Amino acid sequence: MMLVIDTQDRENYAAHNGFTGEYYWKMKGGSSYKVLNIPQGVDPAEIVETVRSDIEDLDNNYFRSEIIDYNLQEDGWMSAFERSQLEYEGAIVAPEPTLDYNELKNAN
Repeated sequence: MMLVIDTQDRENYAAHNGFTGEYYWKMKGGSSYKVLNIPQGVDPAEIVETVRSDIEDLDNNYFRSEIIDYNLQEDGWMSAFERSQLEYEGAIVAPEPTLDYNELKNAN
């Protein structure tokens, strides 16, 4: 199993004008982080909290990235972005970010 953590990125369009005027946060897509080798019985919410500070960036006046969802998927799952690369490019040249549960566990 793998845990997929979806993020939403936003860009502050006030930054383009030297922060004159109102802040305007425009949605800019996001990523689907893959956490591989999830053992059975591990609470996905605990894993999300473990990696939250490595994934989210909420204290930036120019760009922000926030976790918006997570779910368990079967091994081999691909995001829509990865599937479109396979379809149009014939290969995944820009894979989604990937983490390994065992490395996370050993780091803590």
